[in-house]
Amino acid sequence: MPASLTTFTNRILQGAAASLIVLALAGCSTTKDRMTTGSVPKLTKPVEEMDATELRSATDRLGQAYEKNPRDPVTGVNYANLLRMNGRDTQALAVMQQVAIANPGDRNVLAAYGKAQAAAGQFQQALDTIGRAQTPDRPDWKLISAQGAILDQMGRASDARQRYRGALDIQPNEPSILSNLGMSYVLTGDLRTAETYLRSAAGQPTADSRVRQNLALVVGLQGRFPEAEQIARRELSPQQADANVAYLRGMLSQQNSWQKLAAKDKTPGAAGGSNTN
Repeated sequence: MPASLTTFTNRILQGAAASLIVLALAGCSTTKDRMTTGSVPKLTKPVEEMDATELRSATDRLGQAYEKNPRDPVTGVNYANLLRMNGRDTQALAVMQQVAIANPGDRNVLAAYGKAQAAAGQFQQALDTIGRAQTPDRPDWKLISAQGAILDQMGRASDARQRYRGALDIQPNEPSILSNLGMSYVLTGDLRTAETYLRSAAGQPTADSRVRQNLALVVGLQGRFPEAEQIARRELSPQQADANVAYLRGMLSQQNSWQKLAAKDKTPGAAGGSNTN
């Protein structure tokens, strides 16, 4: 990490790490596609687009379904996912632990269990669990990318980037992998390289709003806030956009202004994060 990065910037990078782990692990299981399976309550919209009230309501409904059948893998995975979205990581982990015990050979359950472990900060356990979900003859790029995100959380940037590039070999130009690779460079302070990967990710037809919000963060960290705000407002409702912009402004206004961060980034050697080809 460059010496010129401040305590404030380190806090930003910690937030970036959290964003990375969420994005990377979001695809580990097929919960969104399987949300309508069987008797599991249906969601009216994607989880990422729900406000706090909608999340609580959906969580309550899934919780009731889980209590009726705690061994069901679909219900358990979906319920744990909603618990995490509500910030209840410890409870999500407990749910997934029980579901994994009941379904020890289910690949989706193992992936979701690893996801819950990572969200709870149990990184080595998460790596081990996701490794058990992987099959050497049919490697899953989502799991490989998820391993990269966990390794980034453990401070092993070089190993993480190797995983991301391995995932890209299987799924070229996948925006979630490119975004994770970009956020990996954010974690080591190399904002310019990070922006390159994030722009590539955001330019893919299948990129979602989380990828663009990561790009907005990196652009804002370099002092180009009007551009960051423009990116943050794309394809979101006015209410969601205002919330995202307010959050971005708050992150960039504490302790050091974004102008100071931009000046440091322009200083020779200020963005000297590692660069693995």
